[in-house]
Amino acid sequence: MATTDYLADPADLAIWLGVPADDPKLLLALSAASSRFRGAVRHPVTAVAGDALTLDGNGRESLLLPAAPVTAVTSVAVDGEPLVENTGFSWSADGFLRRLGGCWPDRLRCITVVYSHGYAVVPEDVAEVVIDQARSQYAVLPGIQTRTVGGQSVTFGTQASIGVTAQWTQAVEKYRLNSGDRP
Repeated sequence: MATTDYLADPADLAIWLGVPADDPKLLLALSAASSRFRGAVRHPVTAVAGDALTLDGNGRESLLLPAAPVTAVTSVAVDGEPLVENTGFSWSADGFLRRLGGCWPDRLRCITVVYSHGYAVVPEDVAEVVIDQARSQYAVLPGIQTRTVGGQSVTFGTQASIGVTAQWTQAVEKYRLNSGDRP
């Protein structure tokens, strides 16, 4: 896996753990924490250029693209007919795609979009919670809250038993998309 697939720098995690940045267990923990964050927020977070997708129309003036921040919209077409930016559609960095002069059709798979989205540099608060999660995954044995070896006992904190910190939850809520459709 390339380091660009991680939501934090392996070298930063290595400092916390006191192991080399190319340690396989460190990289696995960082990969798992990055994947977990991406799954929780429902988008890749990192920059993606030229992402092509087909959307369902909703009969309304605006649609929400499935990733943000949106950095460019290259093309939009309805039933194969291209629309022109600023006369047929407009868009926002928050991921809204607005139909100008009307509404999107109320049909399935009728809108095609090519757009770019994500952060060129991972936000610091995301990197911080991913490092925290990776540190926990690196150090904690799954399912164990207390470990005693000889005369020493270690009890792992709430993060180990429930899986996330309050800081993680806040970052996920901040960067999550389409939160209104959660069960």
